[in-house]
Order: sequence, then C-alpha cells, then structure tokens
Amino acid sequence: MRNLPFTKEKLEEIAARWPTPFHIYDAKAIRENAKRLKKSFSWNKGFREFFAVKATPNPHLMKLLQEFDFGSDCSSMAELVLAERVGNVGEKIMFTSNDTPAEEFRKAWELGAIINFDDLTHWEYFLDAVAVDGNRPQAADLASRLFCCRYNPGPLKGGNAIIGKPEEAKYGFTREQLFEGYRRMKEAGVTRFGLHTMVASNELDPEYIIDTAKMLVDLVGDISQQVGITFEFVNIGGGIGIPYRPDQKAMDLERVGKGIEAAYKASVTGRGLKPLKLFMECGRCITGPYGYLVARVRHIKNTYRMYAGLDACMSNLMRPALYGAYHEIVVPGKESCGDTTTYDVTGSLCENNDKFAIQRVLPVLERGDLVVICDAGAHGHAMGFQYNGKLRSAELLLESDGSVREIRRAETLDDYFATLDFPG
Repeated sequence: MRNLPFTKEKLEEIAARWPTPFHIYDAKAIRENAKRLKKSFSWNKGFREFFAVKATPNPHLMKLLQEFDFGSDCSSMAELVLAERVGNVGEKIMFTSNDTPAEEFRKAWELGAIINFDDLTHWEYFLDAVAVDGNRPQAADLASRLFCCRYNPGPLKGGNAIIGKPEEAKYGFTREQLFEGYRRMKEAGVTRFGLHTMVASNELDPEYIIDTAKMLVDLVGDISQQVGITFEFVNIGGGIGIPYRPDQKAMDLERVGKGIEAAYKASVTGRGLKPLKLFMECGRCITGPYGYLVARVRHIKNTYRMYAGLDACMSNLMRPALYGAYHEIVVPGKESCGDTTTYDVTGSLCENNDKFAIQRVLPVLERGDLVVICDAGAHGHAMGFQYNGKLRSAELLLESDGSVREIRRAETLDDYFATLDFPG
C-alpha cells in the first residue's frame, strides 16, 4: 500500500478550503528526487536536465526545479512563454517540436533557445521563418547559436506502446538524413552542434537508457568524422518511467548514471573526442510519483457490476482511458480495512471509457469518501480537456513545512464561456 504524504485528517482540512477534485504535489519529495537525478550524473561537468514542461506545465513547479539549475524542454508557443516567464531563457531552453509553425521557430530564435530540428526540411523552413525583411540569418548570426537534430533509429531500437515503434513514429531524422542535415547547417555557418533522440516513454529498464546514450555517443563520433564538425552535447531524451503498478520497481538512477559514464569513457574519451555535455529532458520521473488526484465518491451504483462514481473524471486524468494505464488508488482512513469490494471506478463523462480503474479491489466505499489516485504528477492535469463542459481542477503544492498553497485555481463557468459570443 502506497504511503501518502498526508493523512485523511490533513486532506479533509485541505478539501474544506479547495473542494475536490484537485491535484496536489509534494514539494519535498520533488526536491529530493531532483537532487538525486542531478547527483547520479554529476560525473559529467556539463550535465543538465531540461524538465519536460508538457508533463506538468506549472510555473511554480518550474521555479522549484530552477533550484537545481534545471532548464525547460519546450515543444509549443505556450511552453516557450512559460519558460520565458519563469526566467529560463537562452540555452536553458531546449526547443524540440514537430510539424512546427513558423511563429514558434521565431519565438525560440528570439529567446536564444537551443533549437532541435525534427526533419531535414525544417532547416530551410526555419531560415525563412526567422528571416527579417526577407533576409535570412547570416553565417555570423548562426555561428554563435546551438542547433541540434533529432535522431530516429527506426528498427535498430525498440519502442513501446506510448511512443510507438521508432520506425512508425512521426519523429526525427533517419541516420542518412542526419549526415545531410549537419552538412547543410555547417555550410550555412553553424559551428555549434548537438544530437538528440527520444525513442521510448515510461521505460523502467536501466539498460535501455544506457544503450540509448551509447548509441548517440557512437553516432556523434561517426558524424564528427564524416562531416567535419564538433559536437557540444548529446541529449538522450526523457523516457525514464515510474512504477505505476505495485509490483514494478523504480528506475535505478545511480545504475543509469554509472552505465552512461562507462559508455562515455569508452566512446568519447577512448576515441579522443572533445568532451560532451550530457542533457536529459525527463518529466514523468521528476514529478510523476509526487502528484496526486484527490476526489470524493459521489455515487455507489450496483448493477451488473459495482461502480464507484467520483467527482473527478477523465478530464482530470485521462491516462487510464487513453493508454489503459494503471494508477494505484488509496482510500485514506481505510488503508487497513478488511472489508473489500471490487469496483469500476468511474467519472461522469458521457463516455463509457471514463474509468480510473476496472474491477479494482478496494475497501468498501461510501458516498463522501476521499479517494487518492496516485502517480498523477505528470501527464495528469496537463492532459485535461473540457469535453461535456467539464472544468479543469485546481493544482495545489504541499510545502516541506506541511503548509499548502494554490498554484493554479480551479476553472469556473465564466472561464469556460469566456471565448464564446452568445447571440442576442
């Protein structure tokens, strides 16, 4: 059974001020986890984690992670602006997008971000996008900026259900396209280069992450030799998973750090290459285990099955409906209850897949019981939507001293209707 950072009594106190449903994050645990990640890669002097803003796009959490010099991994205009507003600018932004609009390339260029291209054609598109009065950037403008390409290894590397098989994914360059892409950038005057990949999501095998890093470092050596350029960094992406299920083990970050260090020494130091900075763009493993969706039981329904209907729905956490994902559910105050029943735990959307759990054994539930859905600290609130006119819930931060503060208010009907023009 999961240990929660709050008691039932504390939750009732919080819910008296901020009605359920709400997301709440454990600041102390996030800080400890960020410190552990950074320590695991401290052997690399240039190491930086670019927190994947899409996982939990809240400026309060982004500011918290700045305490550990984390940058921002952005893939949209809104995420670029969030990074800018919290003070992550310049090369503290890694801009990795796909099917990118011109205005986003312009914004990333204006902010001085590291720009990571997703396709061979995007280089020319980018140059036109940032042109001023029809004049593309000159070699001198490009020479000081840091550029990157995203590698898709295709069938050379396995994927998973969330991100798909690499050869079927919409992301990245083929190996052959990489060589051509870096040649074009070099010819245009670029002198600073990086290499990136992201081939899996929610991966729990340390060897997969280590092998990914080794693949990139080896590829850097090949491109450097053939194209005649020097790389400053490799970005091994994110993809480090968390143990959603009770029988799963958390990623051994120390093992990953040591494994990548060994690969680095063999492929960089051993080949006489210039030292490389190691970048990552984790989101889920930073905040995921330390966020909780708190809801109340609204109805108990007994038909062909027992249904526990919550005041939350899949607009608060859509991973179970989207991926069939498992999230542990805790009923505060009933952790040691011997009486159990099997429930489908549901929301109120007019969709039959609006279920947080299917045939889950839980303590016997009653109307009004608080329910805590675990591991909702990444890709939870961020993936919310407004189908059926559902309103996005509040986000709260549990501070180290036990105090709680609101870091995003709940939406109101006025928010929902704000963009509508009602006929007279």
